[in-house]
Amino acid sequence: MTGTTGITESTGTTGTTGATAQPTGTTRGPALDATVRRELEQRVQLALRCGYDGRPELTELAEDYLVNGPVRPVSEAQAAELVLRLWRERVAEQAGWVGETDPERVSRAFAALEAAGITAREDFACCRGCGHAEIRGVGAEGARGFVFFHRMCTEGAAQGGDLILIYGSFGASGGTGSEEASTAAVGREVVAALAEVGLRCLWDGSAHDAIRVTDLDWRKRLTR
Repeated sequence: MTGTTGITESTGTTGTTGATAQPTGTTRGPALDATVRRELEQRVQLALRCGYDGRPELTELAEDYLVNGPVRPVSEAQAAELVLRLWRERVAEQAGWVGETDPERVSRAFAALEAAGITAREDFACCRGCGHAEIRGVGAEGARGFVFFHRMCTEGAAQGGDLILIYGSFGASGGTGSEEASTAAVGREVVAALAEVGLRCLWDGSAHDAIRVTDLDWRKRLTR
């Protein structure tokens, strides 16, 4: 379906205004077990640092995260209450952020790539395999190639690691050499777009190496 893509991958992992509206209240449920609460807080806080989910998605995550067969230790009301509290804490934290953040720079680079005929998607799909299967169907007709990072890449960046980018070509034909050359050409465009917005990349220039956006301060503003 696609050309050769960067295959050396690890999980090393916009708007321009903050989320100013205060979330509505929720019905208070029974208190969570302390151990359950701590584990759940860590998981939801990571998703909040990633920055792409709204409260409904986070509430569903919190309710389902510790399910074990028929055992559901977290009710919907408990999940919603915990998410509301952590959401408000994150909104208060981001109120102190000044200027453009690194995730916003990534978004700006991706917008430029999209305009140039490279399908560019953030936090796209759950893994590399699903992303490859879906990326052709979400771009503009005539797109020459693609770049994306999936949820595990996002989590890696949110935890202080590099942001891993998967990229490739849609249009190569004529053998492996042509595929690799067109994929590497897409890679060069991606690295150039990121450099244009002030982001540093590690990439060896080959079609077999994933692009790593490094030295990131991942502060993604909540916008919904």
